[in-house]
Amino acid sequence: MSSTPTNGFRKTISALWLLFAGGFVFFLLYIFAVSINFLNLFGDLPDLKTLENPKSELASEVYSEDGKLLGKYFRENRSPVTYEQLPETLVNALVATEDIRFEEHSGIDFKGTLAVPYYKLTGKQDRGSSTLTQQLARNLFRTRDDLNNGLLSDVPGLRMLIIKTKEWIMSIKLERSYTKKEIMLMYLNTVDFGSNAFGIKVAAKTFFNKSPEKLSLEEAATLVGVLKGPSFYSPVTRPERSMNRRNTVLDQMLKYEYIDQPTFQTAAAKPIKLDFNVENQNKGLAPYFRTEIGKSLAIWAKDNGYDLYTDGLKIYTTIDSRMQQHAESALEQHMKTMQKEFFQQWKGRNPWIDENGKEIKGFLMEQMKRTARYRSLVEQYGSNEDSIKYHLNHKIPMRIFTWNGEKDVVMSPMDSLSHYKHYLQAGFMAMDPLTGKVKAWVGGTNYKYFKYDHVKQGARQPGSTFKPFVYTAAIEAGYSPCYEVVDAPVTIINSDGVPWTPKNSDGKYTGRKHTLREALALSINTVTTYLMKKLGPDAVVSTAKRLGITTKLNPYASLALGSDDVTLYDMVGAYGTFVNKGVWTQPQYLVRIEDKNGTVLHEFVPKTVEALSEETAYLMVHMLQGSADTRGGTAYYGLRHRYGLKNEIGAKTGTTSNYSDAWFMGITPDLAAGVWVGGEDRSIHFRSAAYGQGNKLAMPIYALFMKKVYADKSLNVSKAPFPKPSQPLSMQINCGSYNNGPAVADSVKQDQVLSVPENVGEQEF
Repeated sequence: MSSTPTNGFRKTISALWLLFAGGFVFFLLYIFAVSINFLNLFGDLPDLKTLENPKSELASEVYSEDGKLLGKYFRENRSPVTYEQLPETLVNALVATEDIRFEEHSGIDFKGTLAVPYYKLTGKQDRGSSTLTQQLARNLFRTRDDLNNGLLSDVPGLRMLIIKTKEWIMSIKLERSYTKKEIMLMYLNTVDFGSNAFGIKVAAKTFFNKSPEKLSLEEAATLVGVLKGPSFYSPVTRPERSMNRRNTVLDQMLKYEYIDQPTFQTAAAKPIKLDFNVENQNKGLAPYFRTEIGKSLAIWAKDNGYDLYTDGLKIYTTIDSRMQQHAESALEQHMKTMQKEFFQQWKGRNPWIDENGKEIKGFLMEQMKRTARYRSLVEQYGSNEDSIKYHLNHKIPMRIFTWNGEKDVVMSPMDSLSHYKHYLQAGFMAMDPLTGKVKAWVGGTNYKYFKYDHVKQGARQPGSTFKPFVYTAAIEAGYSPCYEVVDAPVTIINSDGVPWTPKNSDGKYTGRKHTLREALALSINTVTTYLMKKLGPDAVVSTAKRLGITTKLNPYASLALGSDDVTLYDMVGAYGTFVNKGVWTQPQYLVRIEDKNGTVLHEFVPKTVEALSEETAYLMVHMLQGSADTRGGTAYYGLRHRYGLKNEIGAKTGTTSNYSDAWFMGITPDLAAGVWVGGEDRSIHFRSAAYGQGNKLAMPIYALFMKKVYADKSLNVSKAPFPKPSQPLSMQINCGSYNNGPAVADSVKQDQVLSVPENVGEQEF
């Protein structure tokens, strides 16, 4: 006898099937609605083009001419690697810990997802339900950060469901668009390891100072372990927790037979040995240079539709990393010594003094009012000066710069400002005079604590290093290097009717004749003033401008002795013109820009101007050699005896009247270089010429640099003499046979006008 189901049972079965079918249809409709953002309920999904070309932030990288990475521009520090650079142990550790069925699923691991509740209750597996592909979708498209304002995004309980749904959809699409290797590579290139290290390349560098392919098993496991929670499992701040997590990763690798028991035991027993170093703009070679060129790079990127901080540009510069290292080392070596002497000279006194040698009252407070700290206090407390004064003088823990390393102290902001105002600053630049390529750029003493760039950003009085522009104008006007002028007072009446009679640096006049070459070598002010009177300021301004000086130059007589501010960048370019046969070449620091795929976007060509004749340029090289070759020349003792440089060098020292600025310019056939040293404020300087002059304060940096460069055989910098001009000279440079003419007397009175070549006209001042 057969039995038939009751009507109630059949109705139950039908209802269950109907419920299942309805639920399935509802699920499909829900997926479809999320996919198309039905009625703006769920927020947008990336379109197919975006999925096929996902974009993550990539740091732009700056390279030296010899291929060294100088630094990066980034908001998220991320640099890509290729799949071949991924060590097998890293990939295995990641799969074993995060997605063991990575090679089997198509974006969603249904088995793993359904098993999550069981594993959560039993604690048998330490992983979530998201596959690596889902995590990649989350990283690429920021699903957890923003739902694009879908109307249901704020409904309790729906947010995570919508997020998961989007990640499922995008994961499936990613699996259709990319191979497993490509997905693995994209994941490891984009994931956040903490400490501003995005992607495995930066993470390996940050935590272990290695490239990814050189990571050991335990190092790879440590980094994979960090991914579960970059802050929670940080090996820097949570070393014990990080080690436990690392060993969990190793245990997973053992479980899935990626490693054997002995390997597991050996690796798990090892401590975590970090070589931790977070990349930032304060570190690495040429930080001042990178900051300065970043200004023009940001403008270029904006004008050409790129983002310097996210598009992974490759920027190739003219800097030679070896020369840069030598320059930074030379500057540090000398400035340590001079700073010690500066502290000694001002022991018990503050170095900010007026023209009478008295301390400037209220100096520190005036300087403090220019700071962001002071503006912040004013914004917070308004006109309540007592509160502002309290916070400025309240002592707090801080870390300060010293030449013996950073030091933890307890200081008030006013104390800190005083501390830093006691430090001397410096700038150095070297370039190839024939190509204009900048080889070394040191904008200051320590970029972390002193951001101001003294190569191109800052301009200061050049003192006697400006004199060669006067002598250049004289050569062009027909004066010979052998032309003789008597060292006697010369007065020029300026356009405002005020007379100007400069003294020599020692305040004395010898009454002796000096050739122009000798006068430049000895830096005799009266001879330069005589030439300025004969030529006129306008001619000197015109010459300096042709040689690339871009700052404002006032056509006053005092310009002859360097009264107007110039930049070190411009001065090095100008002196390079003498070596380059009269062709001024704008100092070049960028070679080309490539996109992240290596496609050249822009190539830079330096601007050139035929500023001088080849003969004038050579005669100025000959004149400048006098400073280094003439006994008593301002660079003679230092270069030739103290530092032992014997090759041909053109040189000029410069010192302002109160020792606020010390300069040195040096040229060789291969390099034009310049140095500036001084206080951050002009009122801060040495008290005497014994230390404050250019040949004492600035020249040693150049000399130390050149010695290091010549000793570095990998650079192959020549010690050859300056090349001769292609045509015979039209004037005599063998001063032994030169006749200055009968009009020149053995001595002259004040204001006496000496004879000049016929083609030189006099001008009233």
